[in-house]
Amino acid sequence: MTLEAPNEALARIIDTALAEDLDKRGDVTTTSIVPAGTSMTGVIRSREAGRIAGVDAVRLVLSRLPEPASATIVAADGSDVAAGGTVALLTGSARTLLTGERVILNLLGRLSGVATATAAVVRAVEGTGAAIKDTRKTTPGLRLLEKYAVACGGGVNHRSGLYDAVLIKDNHIGVAGSITVAVARARSSLGERFPIQVEVDTLEQLDEAIACGVTSVLLDNMDPEQLRRAVARVDRGCHVEASGGITLANVRAVAETGVDSISLGWITHSARSLDLGLDVA
Repeated sequence: MTLEAPNEALARIIDTALAEDLDKRGDVTTTSIVPAGTSMTGVIRSREAGRIAGVDAVRLVLSRLPEPASATIVAADGSDVAAGGTVALLTGSARTLLTGERVILNLLGRLSGVATATAAVVRAVEGTGAAIKDTRKTTPGLRLLEKYAVACGGGVNHRSGLYDAVLIKDNHIGVAGSITVAVARARSSLGERFPIQVEVDTLEQLDEAIACGVTSVLLDNMDPEQLRRAVARVDRGCHVEASGGITLANVRAVAETGVDSISLGWITHSARSLDLGLDVA
């Protein structure tokens, strides 16, 4: 798997994280204990099985600290690692490795946790044809990175923000008065620049959205029987996405209803960080 990390976003977050950790005084513990120029070899290991994402954080953090250190990546983004498996080997300045340790592990663990959660869901629906998508329920400031981690886990990225796709949700419909009016207004304003997706809660709303010729429907909080009926009504007329109340335990049942995709907020907003550690080799 070849994936390209959003390194501009990653570098920005790393600069913020290092400034947060070091402030004006720097790492007072390390600089008081470890003489300048002291060498160290370290290894980043995963303490549990998981899917890796964000290894570029290792190299970028090291490059931003004064004394030189380098990393050899053993587990690339998108690869699986076993409990106890090596992710990266680090060599160089002990001051740099010790000072950068927490920022590296925070970012790498967070993104690998998102990738691991996504991979578990992707495995659960294997063979159904349903794609697993993320949402905008991301950590503020980390969206590009968390969406990249979803891709490392085998998922598909939904819209990046409010600027690149039209998703007409229940509150838009409530303000506009109906799905028909909301879709008409969007088309009048935007033309054909954007596909239009409409969130629906009932089969009656679904029929209205289909009649409007929308590109995609988002079936919100429907049980498997409702989803099957909805898929039959659409009859391949547009993309069908399911969302709401979907867990690892029930995701396969949702996928087997015939929906094209399943969007999950929890793979980003509630994913547990992968447990990683840096040890002196």
